[in-house]
Amino acid sequence: MYEIRVEADFAAAHFLADYHGKCENLHGHNYKAYAHFRGSELDSGGMLMDFSEAKQALRKACAALDHCNLNDRAEFAQNPSAERIARYIFERIRESLTDTDCSAALFAVDVFETPGSRARYTAL
Repeated sequence: MYEIRVEADFAAAHFLADYHGKCENLHGHNYKAYAHFRGSELDSGGMLMDFSEAKQALRKACAALDHCNLNDRAEFAQNPSAERIARYIFERIRESLTDTDCSAALFAVDVFETPGSRARYTAL
């Protein structure tokens, strides 16, 4: 099995409406996102997929979240947790790559709120 990983970052604010603690207050993070692609077959050029195509799809998904209040986005239902953000990015990458065979290789998206705190969303 082959795997590649690309990364991007974005800055955003949020609060967790159903959380009781300091994260219920508006605050921000410098998020880091990683997209993982897996597959057992390489193309004729010896690649699982083109890094630039993978980076473009991830950066496009992250750009939509950059410098905004994530609570203003309906898809997060007032609780933009790292888990929900990871799923959102995963789904946007899948949508971006539907015209290619590469979308089938998307395996997981990791979102780090801090260097020590990660959430992952994976394909079923």
